Amino acid sequence: MTSSMTAHTQLLHSLFEAALDVCQPAHCVPKHMPQPCSGRTIVIGAGRAAAAMAQAIEQHWPDASLSGTVITESGYGRPCQSINVIEVSSQFPDRRNLAASQTILDQVSQLEACDQVIVLLSGGGSLLMSLPVDDLSITESLHIQQTLQQRGASVAELHTVRRHLSKINGGRLAAACYPAKVTSLLISDVPGNAISAIASGPTVGDPTTCADALAILDSYAITLSPNIRRQLSYNQFESIKPQDPRLQHCHTQLIATPQMALEAAAKRAHELGIKCLILSDSLEGEAKDMGTMMAGIARQIRYHEQPIKPPCVVLSGGNATVSAAQQGVTGPNVEYLLALALALQDVPGISAIACDSDGLDGNGEAGAIINEYSLSEAKEKGLRALEYLTRHDAHTFFSSIGQAVATGPTFTDISDFRAVFIDER
Repeated sequence: MTSSMTAHTQLLHSLFEAALDVCQPAHCVPKHMPQPCSGRTIVIGAGRAAAAMAQAIEQHWPDASLSGTVITESGYGRPCQSINVIEVSSQFPDRRNLAASQTILDQVSQLEACDQVIVLLSGGGSLLMSLPVDDLSITESLHIQQTLQQRGASVAELHTVRRHLSKINGGRLAAACYPAKVTSLLISDVPGNAISAIASGPTVGDPTTCADALAILDSYAITLSPNIRRQLSYNQFESIKPQDPRLQHCHTQLIATPQMALEAAAKRAHELGIKCLILSDSLEGEAKDMGTMMAGIARQIRYHEQPIKPPCVVLSGGNATVSAAQQGVTGPNVEYLLALALALQDVPGISAIACDSDGLDGNGEAGAIINEYSLSEAKEKGLRALEYLTRHDAHTFFSSIGQAVATGPTFTDISDFRAVFIDER
């Protein structure tokens, strides 16, 4: 690899680090904490960043009066003194998830108006804090969600269904806290930052209905048990609506977002003397299609200097998806990158990084990085890039050529991070 390629790799890694740093709970939680109250302060929450958020609360709280429970994914725990941290699976919720979620509901029951609840929510929260409605088993709940994802349901559709099949989501957690004051601090991994979609909105009113959820399930031909279908049909699982009086003492604050991460990366690029274009903080779609689309944008910049003149970096965020069943070790970011590399194999001077900000892309590492030599290096090793993309084994491809990005748990989650560097001709 040439010295210029090494410099480009270092640049892209630096941009990703800047994006992660600004959204670390230690930086963004303290300035949004509520003041102590005359009663009890209970801290609850769920998500990959929840334990780090709880730790930040403890480190800046003026006394030792806190109590509560947060649920996070295995490997994402952080040491806390007064707040109980429970690590469970977010991929396959089981009885541990149910027990931890029930513990949270029990802790906020029978509160008084002088009490307050601090709710810490981030990506993964709706699966980690899983407590299905009565008559819905955890097995059926998981089957519904996995099938929706495999059939290409959007993030909004997934959350609409989750809000109506849970005892916690769709404002139900806030209703359980009434009449206590509720302050929710949110790290967003949702395109557009819809607060009702972050962890499926446990502390905010839900404007969607059981009818909406049932229509989504039917549109994707999801098989439901007769009892669940009947109760959805008769609005037995209706969520809490925005005008509900039990939400009147609830305050919700976004403390870290994909846009904040992109702006931090752009600032780092400008500090390094590189022009930067933020394309969008909420791009969604099939990963390989997004890679092909981004290749077209990179070509336009490289050969026509539109809409920005190289050398430059193009940044984007959002949630790419892989709707096909996984056959190998893959994830949306590495499939995006592999498709991008294939579409740019005849274009020099382009490098790119794509990573999931939580440190786990699909069932592999955080992501990967490419340059103009990635495919030729793979070919020398006998690796056929298109075959790896076709069989959904992109993480294996990048690991084989030494271009995987491994961060481990990052303790934050602001969706995907993508940066494409286009050098001057």
